[in-house]
Amino acid sequence: MRFSHTSITVKDMEQSLRFYTEGLGLRFERRREIPENHAEIAFVTDPESGARVELTWWKERTDYTEGDQLDHLAFEVADLDRALQHLAAAGGRIARAPYTLQGGSRRIAFVTDPNGIWIELLENAPVSPGH
Repeated sequence: MRFSHTSITVKDMEQSLRFYTEGLGLRFERRREIPENHAEIAFVTDPESGARVELTWWKERTDYTEGDQLDHLAFEVADLDRALQHLAAAGGRIARAPYTLQGGSRRIAFVTDPNGIWIELLENAPVSPGH
């Protein structure tokens, strides 16, 4: 298992991107719509450490309670089904069964830790021979 990123919920994507890139000096990586979730995400990366932050803007969300901005932590796993079994045995709860986003190629699932924190599991894409 390898830590991938931390996701935070933002109120305004443009304002947040400016803050994280111009203010904090993080490097813009990519941005995309997630139509099935009515959301948009953008990734920014610390050029020194490589740490990544996913900015998540939920288009239909109008209520924001301070302290609720942490959206999820994400980990890459080699075998999603095995990781789900292991985490369930360790006290995690499967919050969203494996699925693939429209236009995506990796299976994704979510579990919650014993405190209710969402953990995204991203299954590594199989490596084709010779790569």
